[in-house]
Amino acid sequence: MQLNKATHLACPLDGLPLALDERQWRCANGHSFDIARQGYVNLLPVQNKKSREPGDSSAMVEARRRFLDAGFYLPIAEQLKALALHCLPGADVCVLDAGCGEGYYLDQISQALIESGHDATLIGLDIAKPAIIAAARRNKHITWLVASNNNPAVLPATVDMILCMFGFPVYPAFARILKPGGRLLLVDAGPEHLLELREVIYPEVRKSPPSALDKALEMGFELIDSQALHYRTNELNQTQIADLLVMTPHLYRASHAGKEAAAQLERIHLTVDVVFRVLEKKS
Repeated sequence: MQLNKATHLACPLDGLPLALDERQWRCANGHSFDIARQGYVNLLPVQNKKSREPGDSSAMVEARRRFLDAGFYLPIAEQLKALALHCLPGADVCVLDAGCGEGYYLDQISQALIESGHDATLIGLDIAKPAIIAAARRNKHITWLVASNNNPAVLPATVDMILCMFGFPVYPAFARILKPGGRLLLVDAGPEHLLELREVIYPEVRKSPPSALDKALEMGFELIDSQALHYRTNELNQTQIADLLVMTPHLYRASHAGKEAAAQLERIHLTVDVVFRVLEKKS
């Protein structure tokens, strides 16, 4: 089995196929994009940025890397691998992680594909450059892109599976790049996810369900599977609690009092409540 570098990237400016020319990707209209020394390529045009440095900061990326590498979310990765292998067709597949962060989950998928004997092309994209730099350090055999879910910079109908982990699915873009019958694997927080921590930092905790799929169904997707994962973590120490807060939106949504209460926590066990949903693009 081998991991292949992507060959079906699209120019983010005009949608034309990109061809690799030494250390640059070029389209027929002359647009070119350099491969950075770390191995990734930036396909997020300046005019498509909503801020100077969109997405997660370096501090958020490093906090997420430390927390995930400590194994607290390993059961999520294990269930993700099993579900992905069950859903993928044949031996020569393309998997895209839309909003890949620092690459933890796609790296786990790559290991599972290698063990199962698949030939595969893996693409991870994120709008945050610090995240993609960290991902490129984690696994050099994956194609890493600075790009957005709104414009994944991949040619139409070339992807077998899209992962969207706790992210922001853009169903029109996803439908465009998936092959007919391709799968979209969504992973979202369930009602009790990190409940113990949320009870500390918020005066009132609302147990909201995972996001609705109305827009996905309108775009021609069909829900074909749904699975839940619910477990208690090992004990987190004060440093790990701080990392978890930095890597999630909760730190930025909490009040000053909530942040102070979280900072005083010395250790905690947490509930992980996650929902996996598999959608299929209708032929």
